[in-house]
Amino acid sequence: MNIIKQLAAELQIRENQAETAVRLIDEGNTIPFIARYRKEATGALSDEVLRNLHERLQYLRNLEEKKEQVIAAIREQDKLTGELEKKIREATTLVAVEDLYQPYRPKRRTRAMIAREKGLEPLANLLLLQKLSRPALEEAEAYVDEEKGVKSPEEALTGAKDIIAENVSERADYRKSIRQWTLKEGSLIVKAKDDTVESVYEMYYDFREPLKKMTGYRVLAINRGEKEKILTVKVEAPEAQILHALNKTLIREDNIYTRDILKEAIEDGYRRLIAPAIERDIRNELTENAQSGAIGVFGKNLKQLLMQPPIKGQTVLGWDPAFRTGCKLAVVDPTGKVLDTVVVYPTAPQFKVKEAKAKVHQLIKKYHITLISVGNGTASRESEQVITELLKEIPEKVSYVIVNEAGASVYSASKLATEEFPEFDVGQRSAASIARRLQDPLAELVKIEPKAIGVGQYQHDMNQKKLEEALNGVVEDCVNGVGVDLNTASVPLLSYISGISKNVAKNIVAYREANGSFHSRKELLKVDKLGPKAFQQCAGFLRISGGDNPLDNTGVHPESYEAAGKLLRNMGYEEEQIASGGLRKLRSRIKNMEETAKELEIGVLTLEDIVEELEKPGRDPRSDMPTPILRTDVLEMKDLKEGMILKGTVRNVIDFGEFVDIGVHQDGLVHISQMTDRFIRHPLEVVSVGDIVNVQVLSVDMKKKRIQLTMKINAEK
Repeated sequence: MNIIKQLAAELQIRENQAETAVRLIDEGNTIPFIARYRKEATGALSDEVLRNLHERLQYLRNLEEKKEQVIAAIREQDKLTGELEKKIREATTLVAVEDLYQPYRPKRRTRAMIAREKGLEPLANLLLLQKLSRPALEEAEAYVDEEKGVKSPEEALTGAKDIIAENVSERADYRKSIRQWTLKEGSLIVKAKDDTVESVYEMYYDFREPLKKMTGYRVLAINRGEKEKILTVKVEAPEAQILHALNKTLIREDNIYTRDILKEAIEDGYRRLIAPAIERDIRNELTENAQSGAIGVFGKNLKQLLMQPPIKGQTVLGWDPAFRTGCKLAVVDPTGKVLDTVVVYPTAPQFKVKEAKAKVHQLIKKYHITLISVGNGTASRESEQVITELLKEIPEKVSYVIVNEAGASVYSASKLATEEFPEFDVGQRSAASIARRLQDPLAELVKIEPKAIGVGQYQHDMNQKKLEEALNGVVEDCVNGVGVDLNTASVPLLSYISGISKNVAKNIVAYREANGSFHSRKELLKVDKLGPKAFQQCAGFLRISGGDNPLDNTGVHPESYEAAGKLLRNMGYEEEQIASGGLRKLRSRIKNMEETAKELEIGVLTLEDIVEELEKPGRDPRSDMPTPILRTDVLEMKDLKEGMILKGTVRNVIDFGEFVDIGVHQDGLVHISQMTDRFIRHPLEVVSVGDIVNVQVLSVDMKKKRIQLTMKINAEK
């Protein structure tokens, strides 16, 4: 297989793009670096395409390695033919290779093996020739051998049928056809082990769906129900058609002495040996496809969450709600520094509402708090009620935001949080994290394991290695896309920068603490274990504000400093004008980009990136994202009425819809059918996490705490 050709065809890119990308990856370059600073070489392949290419490259290389192992194993058995080797080398999936290897795979003693040991293979071959001129039992008498353990003609015939059944089951072409046929015509049948038991899986208690129509979220839900021993699951294949096709293929003669025996053997081979294996394969394929889809959705949701715009310049009160142990509060200044922490008890069982309000008002006045960030966990609803009452009672103008606190408890109990806040308990750390999530979501959320952030579905049922790799890739792309301040970035943030490991990130912070602020990117080369290759990968993503070189505070890579300097001189600018924003019209002054790029000895794409950075130095790509809704009053679920139109924030996007925060404790569901009048395959075609949307209330179920919403407002009432 030509891997480059395969990658180009699958990803719909040119072969030279695939070849260049593979070479750059093999040279040890990171995906963010290739996507950002090697656009000329790759033809501007995006980080998403490059990650897909990298994943497929690993799969195809593993496939080639597997092929070599299988060929070597069959050759050792002295059973490798030219035709078989050709088939193995031309296989495009691991499943196809496994099918071809099946007859030669070392296995436990099977019924067919035992029959062969008893000398019954010649009888099986006679039956397959379909030329018998007398009853098969009479023919089988010649194979009765007490010493070999064949005591009767019936036993001999049974052994021969076992051999035929295994031969049928090991044909790779049969398996391939049966697998395809089952996927096309088969169904998934789901039943309840006990249909009197109440569970979240009740919709699957008597469920049938064609395999070709199975959606990912249903597959994952059914798998979980099966794992919890609530559901039983089986694949129902078009058995009659499959057996008919096998019989037609194998029974070429209408021989009355062999026809029925072969039918029995074929049926046994299918039911006992092929069908269970095909069912396993199909269930695995459904699961893998469902997981890949869910991981993709999780990644897109995570990216939207990480890229939410920071709320800068405000002192924030982080509020970690709780009942018995009290609500932990942390005051955080605009730089992220914790100024104060307290505990108040406005919720059950203490109900010290008056004292809590007085304490919070005192903090607001003392620290000039303008924003309260409230976690959405236990007692969030009760805390929100107290906050809104207070905001009506005080003269200061303060807003609040409900923040998704998923992962805050994981962070607060982590070694990192202990090192960051050694004097705080877990509640205080959590409150500080909830405040910082508003001030700079990306910088705070990178401290948490990505899968703990909770913007996906069935994340605990995923292949954890694949999930971790995919989500870490998303975080890496976000961090490098935004860039980080070299003089303030934490170890977790730095460790996601292209080319920087966790140990090197620690060394950067240690160097900073020992020597003071970095004054230039070049100074990075003095950091222990940060060599020229790592410098090349990371330098462009690290920013230095107020350093020796204004270009160090842009996304211009040091390898392009000479070209950038020459461009500025040719246009009559000074480098000092970069920081002041004096280059906003630079692009309009360049008459011909191609000629200018040639003159500067760089590519046009590199020139365009340099110009964009010089025109808007320090631009944060997150500023294009929707900002959180700041609230001053609260709605209760009982206040919702059918037909009510509200503004909300998309909290999570899943295969069958989206969950929207409309200001009540319970998020509302917009089903995919209620998102738009046009047909869409997935909700992500319409919305992303963090989007601000207008919704209309369809129904409210107080008992089940469910809110149904629609975005098709003009089509309703």
